[in-house]
Amino acid sequence: MTIVIHHNPDCGTSRNVLAIIEAAGYTPTVIDYLKTGWTVPQLLGLFAAADLTPRAALRTTKSPATELGLLDAQVSDETLLAAMVAHPILVNRPIVCSAKGVRLCRPSETVLCLLDTWPRGPFRNSNGSLLIDAEGRRV
Repeated sequence: MTIVIHHNPDCGTSRNVLAIIEAAGYTPTVIDYLKTGWTVPQLLGLFAAADLTPRAALRTTKSPATELGLLDAQVSDETLLAAMVAHPILVNRPIVCSAKGVRLCRPSETVLCLLDTWPRGPFRNSNGSLLIDAEGRRV
């Protein structure tokens, strides 16, 4: 199965999701979107596949969303998309694509629904929380 992760290596959740994917035996295509940036058509395709609106995908903390005036509910989707292209950090992450669908993987265990196989249990996130028990069940 091909897996693509739109990844920010500075984000703990994004690192956890990547670790889960790799521990499950996959070699994902990793896109560092802060370096590559976004296009409006790319964002629209990802958001449609993940059933997200631009507002739902907007990163509101540790981003310039407040300074750019993007938190007002009256800000249009077009304005949000243009801001996301200009400031890639505004897109919440990680977004993972697989044959099973596309998801914004927050919390990190959301990625499990996109995988055919899971990491062997017990498996813990980097913060120590148990995600998969010794019998291979999601916790």
